[in-house]
Amino acid sequence: MNTTELFNFFMVSFSAIFTIVNPLGAVGPFIGMTVQDNEAKRESSARRACWLATSVLFMCAALGGFFFQMFGITLPALKIAGGSLLFIVGMDMINARESRARSTEEETKEGAHKEDIAVFPLGIPLLCGPGAIVSIFMLVDQAKNIGETLLIYVSVAATMVISYLLLRQASRVARILGATGINVMSRLMGLVLAAVAVQFIMAGLLDSLPGLRGLPMR
Repeated sequence: MNTTELFNFFMVSFSAIFTIVNPLGAVGPFIGMTVQDNEAKRESSARRACWLATSVLFMCAALGGFFFQMFGITLPALKIAGGSLLFIVGMDMINARESRARSTEEETKEGAHKEDIAVFPLGIPLLCGPGAIVSIFMLVDQAKNIGETLLIYVSVAATMVISYLLLRQASRVARILGATGINVMSRLMGLVLAAVAVQFIMAGLLDSLPGLRGLPMR
Protein backbone atom coordinates (compact mmCIF):
# COMPACT_ATOMS: atom_id res chain seq x y z
CA MET A 1 0.00 0.00 0.00
CA ASN A 2 1.15 3.52 -0.78
CA THR A 3 1.56 5.44 2.47
CA THR A 4 0.84 8.76 0.76
CA GLU A 5 -2.42 7.44 -0.71
CA LEU A 6 -3.49 6.11 2.68
CA PHE A 7 -2.70 9.42 4.34
CA ASN A 8 -4.61 11.35 1.67
CA PHE A 9 -7.62 9.04 2.06
CA PHE A 10 -7.53 9.45 5.84
CA MET A 11 -7.50 13.24 5.50
CA VAL A 12 -10.49 13.13 3.14
CA SER A 13 -12.48 10.68 5.28
CA PHE A 14 -11.67 12.38 8.59
CA SER A 15 -12.45 15.87 7.28
CA ALA A 16 -15.75 14.67 5.78
CA ILE A 17 -16.87 12.85 8.93
CA PHE A 18 -15.68 15.50 11.36
CA THR A 19 -17.27 18.38 9.49
CA ILE A 20 -20.64 16.66 9.04
CA VAL A 21 -20.74 15.56 12.70
CA ASN A 22 -19.64 19.12 13.67
CA PRO A 23 -19.20 18.56 17.42
CA LEU A 24 -18.74 22.31 17.95
CA GLY A 25 -22.27 22.81 16.64
CA ALA A 26 -23.54 20.37 19.27
CA VAL A 27 -21.98 22.30 22.17
CA GLY A 28 -24.74 24.92 22.37
CA PRO A 29 -27.70 22.48 22.29
CA PHE A 30 -25.87 20.19 24.74
CA ILE A 31 -25.45 23.01 27.26
CA GLY A 32 -29.09 24.04 26.84
CA MET A 33 -30.38 20.49 27.34
CA THR A 34 -28.19 19.77 30.40
CA VAL A 35 -28.44 23.12 32.17
CA GLN A 36 -30.08 21.46 35.20
CA ASP A 37 -27.70 18.48 35.28
CA ASN A 38 -24.62 18.04 37.46
CA GLU A 39 -21.17 17.36 36.01
CA ALA A 40 -21.42 13.60 36.47
CA LYS A 41 -24.68 13.38 34.52
CA ARG A 42 -23.32 15.64 31.76
CA GLU A 43 -20.26 13.43 31.40
CA SER A 44 -22.41 10.30 31.32
CA SER A 45 -24.71 11.76 28.64
CA ALA A 46 -21.78 12.85 26.48
CA ARG A 47 -20.01 9.48 26.81
CA ARG A 48 -23.07 7.35 26.02
CA ALA A 49 -24.10 9.58 23.10
CA CYS A 50 -20.64 9.26 21.54
CA TRP A 51 -20.65 5.49 22.04
CA LEU A 52 -24.06 5.25 20.39
CA ALA A 53 -23.04 7.42 17.42
CA THR A 54 -19.83 5.41 17.00
CA SER A 55 -21.74 2.10 17.03
CA VAL A 56 -24.29 3.29 14.47
CA LEU A 57 -21.65 4.64 12.09
CA PHE A 58 -19.54 1.48 12.46
CA MET A 59 -22.62 -0.59 11.59
CA CYS A 60 -23.28 1.60 8.53
CA ALA A 61 -19.70 1.12 7.38
CA ALA A 62 -20.00 -2.65 7.76
CA LEU A 63 -23.45 -3.07 6.19
CA GLY A 64 -23.48 -0.31 3.59
CA GLY A 65 -23.20 -2.66 0.61
CA PHE A 66 -26.07 -4.80 1.91
CA PHE A 67 -28.41 -1.79 2.06
CA PHE A 68 -27.49 -0.82 -1.51
CA GLN A 69 -28.45 -4.27 -2.79
CA MET A 70 -31.61 -4.50 -0.68
CA PHE A 71 -33.04 -1.19 -1.94
CA GLY A 72 -31.55 -1.37 -5.43
CA ILE A 73 -29.63 1.88 -4.98
CA THR A 74 -26.83 2.50 -7.46
CA LEU A 75 -23.61 4.03 -6.19
CA PRO A 76 -23.67 6.98 -8.64
CA ALA A 77 -27.18 7.86 -7.43
CA LEU A 78 -26.02 7.71 -3.82
CA LYS A 79 -23.04 9.95 -4.56
CA ILE A 80 -25.19 12.58 -6.26
CA ALA A 81 -28.00 12.49 -3.68
CA GLY A 82 -25.64 12.26 -0.74
CA GLY A 83 -23.38 14.97 -2.08
CA SER A 84 -26.39 17.24 -2.54
CA LEU A 85 -27.46 16.64 1.08
CA LEU A 86 -23.95 17.32 2.37
CA PHE A 87 -23.76 20.51 0.27
CA ILE A 88 -26.98 21.80 1.85
CA VAL A 89 -25.63 21.06 5.33
CA GLY A 90 -22.34 22.73 4.40
CA MET A 91 -24.12 25.88 3.21
CA ASP A 92 -26.11 26.00 6.46
CA MET A 93 -22.83 25.79 8.38
CA ILE A 94 -21.28 28.56 6.27
CA ASN A 95 -24.28 30.75 7.07
CA ALA A 96 -24.05 29.78 10.77
CA ARG A 97 -27.50 28.15 10.71
CA GLU A 98 -28.41 24.91 12.45
CA SER A 99 -29.17 22.51 9.61
CA ARG A 100 -32.55 20.78 9.78
CA ALA A 101 -30.84 17.80 8.14
CA ARG A 102 -29.09 17.25 11.50
CA SER A 103 -31.91 18.10 13.90
CA THR A 104 -34.92 20.34 14.04
CA GLU A 105 -35.73 23.03 16.59
CA GLU A 106 -38.61 20.89 17.80
CA GLU A 107 -36.30 17.94 18.46
CA THR A 108 -33.88 20.12 20.41
CA LYS A 109 -36.70 21.57 22.53
CA GLU A 110 -38.05 18.09 23.20
CA GLY A 111 -34.59 16.99 24.28
CA ALA A 112 -34.47 19.79 26.86
CA HIS A 113 -37.43 18.18 28.66
CA LYS A 114 -36.14 14.60 28.54
CA GLU A 115 -34.53 12.94 31.53
CA ASP A 116 -31.99 11.19 29.32
CA ILE A 117 -30.76 12.97 26.16
CA ALA A 118 -27.91 10.57 25.35
CA VAL A 119 -29.86 8.59 22.75
CA PHE A 120 -32.19 11.30 21.46
CA PRO A 121 -31.46 13.96 20.38
CA LEU A 122 -27.75 14.06 21.30
CA GLY A 123 -26.57 10.70 19.94
CA ILE A 124 -29.15 10.69 17.12
CA PRO A 125 -29.47 12.98 15.22
CA LEU A 126 -27.06 15.64 16.58
CA LEU A 127 -23.90 13.49 16.41
CA CYS A 128 -25.14 10.80 14.03
CA GLY A 129 -27.66 12.21 11.59
CA PRO A 130 -28.56 11.39 7.98
CA GLY A 131 -25.61 13.39 6.66
CA ALA A 132 -23.08 11.41 8.71
CA ILE A 133 -24.64 8.10 7.65
CA VAL A 134 -24.60 9.06 3.96
CA SER A 135 -20.97 10.18 4.30
CA ILE A 136 -20.01 6.76 5.66
CA PHE A 137 -21.80 4.98 2.80
CA MET A 138 -19.98 7.06 0.19
CA LEU A 139 -16.57 6.75 1.85
CA VAL A 140 -16.93 2.96 2.00
CA ASP A 141 -17.59 3.01 -1.73
CA GLN A 142 -14.48 5.14 -2.28
CA ALA A 143 -12.24 2.75 -0.31
CA LYS A 144 -10.06 0.67 -2.64
CA ASN A 145 -8.60 -1.78 -0.12
CA ILE A 146 -8.83 -3.01 3.47
CA GLY A 147 -6.39 -0.33 4.63
CA GLU A 148 -8.60 2.51 3.42
CA THR A 149 -11.68 0.79 4.86
CA LEU A 150 -9.99 0.59 8.26
CA LEU A 151 -9.14 4.28 8.04
CA ILE A 152 -12.86 5.07 7.84
CA TYR A 153 -13.35 3.35 11.20
CA VAL A 154 -10.33 5.24 12.58
CA SER A 155 -11.83 8.51 11.31
CA VAL A 156 -15.14 7.78 13.02
CA ALA A 157 -13.40 6.85 16.29
CA ALA A 158 -11.18 9.96 16.20
CA THR A 159 -14.18 12.19 15.50
CA MET A 160 -16.16 10.76 18.39
CA VAL A 161 -13.23 11.03 20.81
CA ILE A 162 -12.92 14.71 19.93
CA SER A 163 -16.70 15.08 20.20
CA TYR A 164 -16.67 13.56 23.68
CA LEU A 165 -13.83 15.84 24.83
CA LEU A 166 -15.62 18.93 23.50
CA LEU A 167 -18.94 17.97 25.08
CA ARG A 168 -17.20 17.03 28.33
CA GLN A 169 -15.80 20.57 28.46
CA ALA A 170 -18.79 22.21 26.76
CA SER A 171 -19.13 25.07 29.23
CA ARG A 172 -15.43 25.91 29.04
CA VAL A 173 -15.42 25.71 25.22
CA ALA A 174 -18.42 28.02 25.04
CA ARG A 175 -16.72 30.52 27.35
CA ILE A 176 -13.42 30.47 25.44
CA LEU A 177 -14.77 30.62 21.89
CA GLY A 178 -18.04 32.41 22.51
CA ALA A 179 -20.89 32.37 20.00
CA THR A 180 -18.80 34.24 17.43
CA GLY A 181 -15.87 31.85 17.70
CA ILE A 182 -18.08 28.79 17.35
CA ASN A 183 -19.77 30.32 14.30
CA VAL A 184 -16.41 31.10 12.68
CA MET A 185 -15.21 27.52 13.19
CA SER A 186 -18.52 26.17 11.86
CA ARG A 187 -18.19 28.34 8.76
CA LEU A 188 -14.69 27.02 8.07
CA MET A 189 -15.84 23.41 8.49
CA GLY A 190 -18.87 24.16 6.31
CA LEU A 191 -16.58 25.30 3.51
CA VAL A 192 -14.60 22.06 3.72
CA LEU A 193 -17.82 20.02 3.76
CA ALA A 194 -19.23 21.87 0.73
CA ALA A 195 -16.02 21.14 -1.22
CA VAL A 196 -16.18 17.44 -0.28
CA ALA A 197 -19.86 17.37 -1.30
CA VAL A 198 -19.11 18.84 -4.73
CA GLN A 199 -16.39 16.22 -5.20
CA PHE A 200 -18.91 13.45 -4.42
CA ILE A 201 -21.43 14.93 -6.88
CA MET A 202 -18.80 15.20 -9.62
CA ALA A 203 -17.75 11.59 -9.04
CA GLY A 204 -21.38 10.46 -9.23
CA LEU A 205 -21.95 12.33 -12.48
CA LEU A 206 -18.80 10.89 -14.04
CA ASP A 207 -19.80 7.36 -12.98
CA SER A 208 -23.32 7.68 -14.41
CA LEU A 209 -22.34 9.70 -17.50
CA PRO A 210 -18.87 8.45 -18.49
CA GLY A 211 -18.99 10.51 -21.68
CA LEU A 212 -18.33 13.59 -19.52
CA ARG A 213 -14.77 12.39 -19.01
CA GLY A 214 -13.95 13.17 -22.60
CA LEU A 215 -15.20 16.77 -22.52
CA PRO A 216 -12.46 19.43 -22.70
CA MET A 217 -11.87 21.45 -19.52
CA ARG A 218 -12.05 25.26 -19.85
